[in-house]
Amino acid sequence: MKPLALTMGDPAGIGGELTLRAWLALRGGGLAFVALDDPGRLERLGRDMGLDVPVRVVRDAAEAGEVFATALPVLAVKLASVPVPGQPDAANASAVVGSIEQATKLALVGAVAGVVTNPINKAALYQAGFAYPGHTEFLAELTGATGQQIMMLASPMLRVVPVTVHASLRDSIAMLTTEMIVAAARTTAAALRRDFGIVSPRLAVAGLNPHAGEKGALGTEETTIVQPAIDALRAEGLDVSGPWPPDTMFTAAARARYDVAICMYHDQALIPLKTLDMDHGVNVTLGLPIVRTSPDHGTAYDIAGKGVADATSLLAAIELAGALAGRRLG
Repeated sequence: MKPLALTMGDPAGIGGELTLRAWLALRGGGLAFVALDDPGRLERLGRDMGLDVPVRVVRDAAEAGEVFATALPVLAVKLASVPVPGQPDAANASAVVGSIEQATKLALVGAVAGVVTNPINKAALYQAGFAYPGHTEFLAELTGATGQQIMMLASPMLRVVPVTVHASLRDSIAMLTTEMIVAAARTTAAALRRDFGIVSPRLAVAGLNPHAGEKGALGTEETTIVQPAIDALRAEGLDVSGPWPPDTMFTAAARARYDVAICMYHDQALIPLKTLDMDHGVNVTLGLPIVRTSPDHGTAYDIAGKGVADATSLLAAIELAGALAGRRLG
């Protein structure tokens, strides 16, 4: 399989260290990737942290696969200033965005099997004019899939999809509609069949309110918004259950009854997944014409540059991207 493209993420965060550690873990026969990064900063990081990672600038993604066993292949994306660990610099925003853009273009033309993104700092990018709530929306724009993108967090223990994502809780509740739930569930079911190999996916739809509204005593959204979505999805032949009380649907016994939880807002989805399996959690963007995954954590400024970052989630993201791409090819 062709290599994956790995973006730089925020150069003041732990993305560079994770890239180095991922190569050390995979060079012996794991999935190959090419880093879209500043080769000089990766070399400095390796020296500073005592990591023996030879860095080699390559001309294209095809060359990356040839050198991966002996060196970390890098498609050079130059930074405007030398990054300081833990101190985001808006001057480097164009390089961060450029890394994502280049990786996406490579995936769209089939030069790489998929894209894995290191964590970014959206606030630093906003200072430089970045106009998107996050990676997910930006990738949708780059791939011509705006409005079709769905964020899934996946781990061996749980898969979750938030219907509303990068919005305040107040705004998330106000914007929630039956149509949004239906669209998210349709995209999720299709992705589980195509990319995850689940022939008949089981979707559990969460309620919005405590106890799923308690038959209207604690809120009416389950009756007016959520249940109509479930009815519509069942009419299409999908295996959908709910509305589930959010406080009980993530127990071990409950999780055994479904393949994915469709949640109403960001934290309702991400808190249980990160509590259960933070290390192996992977962010997957569904609804795109390319494969895209990412670790489920942030830039971790507090430990950047200290040589203690754990690459487990990035490795899980690389492995999952390879598995999804392999199913699309197969």
